[in-house]
Amino acid sequence: MPAKPAKSDRAPKSRWSTAERTTPEHSPRRRDGQSSLKSVLPAPFSALTQDAASRDFADLGVPDNLVAALGAGGIAEPFPIQAATIPDALVGRDVLGRGRTGSGKTLAFGLPMITRLTGSSRPARVAPRGLVLVPTRELAMQVADVIAPLTRIAGLSLVLVAGGMPYLPQILAFSRGVDIVVATPGRLIDLMDRGDADLSRIEMTVLDEADHMADLGFLPAVSQILDAVPHRGQRLLFSATLDNAVDRLVRNYLHEPVTHQVDTGQASVPLMSHHLVNIAPQHKTAVTAEIASRPGRTLIFVRTQRGADRVAEQLRRSGVLAGALHGGLAQGARTRIMSAFKHGSLPVLVATDVAARGIHVDEVGLVLHADPPTGPKEYLHRAGRTARAGGTGTVVTFALPHQRHELGRLTTQAGVRPVMLSAIPGDTALAAATGARRASGDAISDAAYQRVIAPPPTQRSHSSRGRRGDGGGRGPGRSGRRRAPGSTDARGSRSPRIS
Repeated sequence: MPAKPAKSDRAPKSRWSTAERTTPEHSPRRRDGQSSLKSVLPAPFSALTQDAASRDFADLGVPDNLVAALGAGGIAEPFPIQAATIPDALVGRDVLGRGRTGSGKTLAFGLPMITRLTGSSRPARVAPRGLVLVPTRELAMQVADVIAPLTRIAGLSLVLVAGGMPYLPQILAFSRGVDIVVATPGRLIDLMDRGDADLSRIEMTVLDEADHMADLGFLPAVSQILDAVPHRGQRLLFSATLDNAVDRLVRNYLHEPVTHQVDTGQASVPLMSHHLVNIAPQHKTAVTAEIASRPGRTLIFVRTQRGADRVAEQLRRSGVLAGALHGGLAQGARTRIMSAFKHGSLPVLVATDVAARGIHVDEVGLVLHADPPTGPKEYLHRAGRTARAGGTGTVVTFALPHQRHELGRLTTQAGVRPVMLSAIPGDTALAAATGARRASGDAISDAAYQRVIAPPPTQRSHSSRGRRGDGGGRGPGRSGRRRAPGSTDARGSRSPRIS
């Protein structure tokens, strides 16, 4: 592991205020191998902000082949976070990007990483040159699904490294050579300790959802990883909210970063409607079922794993197809439940806060705080699961009599002015605000629920082959001829849909 840089070699202190933008010619991070980017340098940022709506990815400096791939996937215009950060990232600046979940951060760092790595020299045996760190395996899978098709088009390879997955495919990817690693901190540290992951050639590192990594206690592992990569490499950090823990990462590991804030840490009032619903304890189960019966995807937050299971079972007994997502489930079950929710076959998901860190699904129309959040920051994290990608959404918070005063204070701290309602089962005002309707009462059996969340036959077959091939060994052996699941190569392998 490389020695930790001396204090004098580290980045100077930098606060979360908007930094002055330097011109590309004076960028402190230009590399010898990046001359190919000169022909696609972006226009001045001032022009970008004045006329962002008329600009496309090509105007930002994204190469034509990637622009064409985005267009084929229905992505024509950049979101604000993409328009703001891509030009700086392309010319090698360290970037701090602040935007709430669903604002398009994955492409904001994925496109510059693929572009820069395509333009730089590659050693004969490819050690990873790009690293994306994310807090949860679910988010890691979603990030990989978005950028893997683009890496394949660019002739680069990618591997997904996360806990709860077999070691052998990940080890094989490192031993064969890979360009980009999308990883959770814990599993990557494990592979580093085993001597399987070499980060000595990393040129570009991304920290996505840094505030969530801080909340989950991953910052010591993140710091260990950042100490292991070349300390003069490019760093991009994205976070929805800012706190002292994130600021320490900025001071210690980013060099003269330019900051782009395209959203606040508060819930977006134009996109979300907020409702604080006063409710009696005896009505909570019935009103939850009515809200969950609304059309479209609904996400319900509870405090404990046992509570998630209980609420999901109560909803199914009421005729509402709902599943529970929490850390007590096996990884395979969590993946299947998330997939069913993402594709709409499971319309209602009941989740704990920790499990919901990885929920990045568009078109969630309503978030229900069945149990109150622990604070304003948690309120905003939960609320951010709706009104994603420019959509709209509704946020409902139940307030039992003893919770009303505290929840009123909490929403004020979160910058939210909720509409106050008092609800009983069948309440017309609640129905008008949320789309709530009476549940059918036709209980959904466990067998019917299991059919909904079961993997397709091809996936079941592939999964069983993967288990037989994972003996926990450290070398490729005979199975080395198989390509690692979750990775892509230049010849054209698995190509997840761009979303």
